[in-house]
Amino acid sequence: MTTAPHSAAQPTPEPLWQPGPDRIAGAQVTRFHAWAATHHGAPAPTPGDPAASYAALHRWSVDQLPTFWGAVAQWFDVRFATPYDTVLADRTMPGARWFPGATLNYAEHALRAAEDPARADTPALLHVDERQQPTPLTWAELRTQVGSLAAALRRLGVRPGDRVSGYLPNIPEAVVALLATAAVGAVWTSCAPDFGARSVLDRFQQVEPVVLFTVDGYRYGGKEHDRRDTVAELRAELPTLRAVVHVPLLGTPAPEGALNWSELTSDDTQPAFEQVPFDHPLWVLYSSGTTGLPKAIVQSQGGILLEHLKQTGLHCDLGPDDRFFWYTSTGWMMWNFLVGGLLAGSTIVLYDGSPGHPDVGAQWQVAAATRATVFGTSAAYVMACRKAGLHPARDLDLSTVTCVATTGSPLPPDGFRWLHDTFAETDTDLWTASVSGGTDVCSCFAGAVPTLPVHIGELQAACLGTDLQAWDPQGKPVTDEVGELVVTKPMPSMPTRFWNDPDGTRYHDSYFDMYPGVWRHGDWITLTSRGSVIIHGRSDSTLNRQGVRMGSADIYEVVERLPEIRESLVIGLELPDGGYWMPLFVHLAPGRTLDDALRDRIKRTIREQLSPRHVPDEIIEAPGVPHTLTGKRIEVPVKRLLAGTPLEKAVNPGSVDDLELLRFYERIAADRAT
Repeated sequence: MTTAPHSAAQPTPEPLWQPGPDRIAGAQVTRFHAWAATHHGAPAPTPGDPAASYAALHRWSVDQLPTFWGAVAQWFDVRFATPYDTVLADRTMPGARWFPGATLNYAEHALRAAEDPARADTPALLHVDERQQPTPLTWAELRTQVGSLAAALRRLGVRPGDRVSGYLPNIPEAVVALLATAAVGAVWTSCAPDFGARSVLDRFQQVEPVVLFTVDGYRYGGKEHDRRDTVAELRAELPTLRAVVHVPLLGTPAPEGALNWSELTSDDTQPAFEQVPFDHPLWVLYSSGTTGLPKAIVQSQGGILLEHLKQTGLHCDLGPDDRFFWYTSTGWMMWNFLVGGLLAGSTIVLYDGSPGHPDVGAQWQVAAATRATVFGTSAAYVMACRKAGLHPARDLDLSTVTCVATTGSPLPPDGFRWLHDTFAETDTDLWTASVSGGTDVCSCFAGAVPTLPVHIGELQAACLGTDLQAWDPQGKPVTDEVGELVVTKPMPSMPTRFWNDPDGTRYHDSYFDMYPGVWRHGDWITLTSRGSVIIHGRSDSTLNRQGVRMGSADIYEVVERLPEIRESLVIGLELPDGGYWMPLFVHLAPGRTLDDALRDRIKRTIREQLSPRHVPDEIIEAPGVPHTLTGKRIEVPVKRLLAGTPLEKAVNPGSVDDLELLRFYERIAADRAT
């Protein structure tokens, strides 16, 4: 990946992958386009030119926003119990009002496939743990478990708007609990059980749940991890709880005062779906919380329903014949997105375990064991597989996999090449979809389009209905140049609000402070003249040398290609005297030494593959790179530490995977200050 501006005069680079005519013709977005042109005034598709067709469809989708989202609702047969007055009553951001007057229920749509007698006994969920034996839960079983649990929640006094929380791993019970919560009109929120008590309480105490679903522990890395003491602490510190439900993942009896999962889900009960307003809260997601209490992000039943129907159906091209696997945990928005695969009628694959146990090929083994068709993972995992020299398509039966999608961080060019080459070994026509979005919208701003070519280091296009632009500091759109990622028109899944933000100040300051009325996400991107998108990393930690903006992701991609480097972290620090210090911290592979020869090789590699401006001022060996609990590199808090901010003010300790690592960076700052 490079931040060097593309020139419009440059010839179009050769794509890494091009969809064949059959894939283009069979894609749901192709059928949607033709239908929307006939029924909703969309521009007619351009025969033989899928790129021009998609560009025209996208332009229409953002220019005619209400018409587009009304068409999405009709195409996917959204069931409105009461009809809407208009699609978009107010497009002001923040505060856009979608589908006023409408009522519906997310869970009703997620369970629709169970109504088809031909599908009722086919798997809705496939659950896999580290023992790699898939366990199915059929659509009929999922529906009755949701119905039984929803009835039990109502008996416990749970009413629309009440919060229901889950301290659960990626298991079927978590999906059932989410859908039962949505069915009664309550508000779901979850954390993964590898979160410590303080991290969970920083989140759940904000929303005051009335029910808590918990496990006694979980299995990870070949070991059992007992969480009963943590659960006891959560119960003690959440005074609003009326009930605790025990899921005996490790086989222990329910603690005193807790209800048994099996007792609440064993009735053969069909679900009753509370019909709620379109903007009624569906769930609360949380920001990483690295610099304070996590933001409690509220998204709506209708907004998520429409956005996820669009993403799973039109962008991921999922349907009833697909098996959708994304490696995630219940503490990350991608879990909520994975559950959205049910809206497309797809079977979703839930893997509860380590991404690298018993070896780095674990996720590929899950994809093979479950016959996954669309497999989502992190860019970091792809690069780890490349570095380990794996050949998954050769060594496993991955013949069903048609798409590998990545997110979490930009997929480096070597990752694109490695995925393409490893599947080419078996003549597999693999679509590589790098996607980028955020917890804030629980979706993608840019990424997968099944009808477009894939270019190395680039996301295929902005998503439909997303008016994605790159802006310079003056608020002017730029093409083929690095700019701020902005969205200039509302999306239905944008937060309706933050919890405990009564006047909306924190919500406004999070996205709308830099460009009033326009969503600024905090990423640096290049929007190319071909309509593709390059992600350069977070703009709030972006390197800025002599007025030239550079993305940290570009440096990571180059440095971590070296076999000696396990992981790296680059920070750009403005100094009080007007100078600029840009250190590169490297976590070495086992047995490697940071000597002058390696330092020179790192600098030479950066200079040759990026530019002299990208070369760090100093290369420092670090014991590790700190991450958020969802696995993202922590850049801004480290920058604050290096600027002399005390640790307790630079970072929320409960948001970090290894707090001791941050003390290393604190010591670096102290040494520089003396």
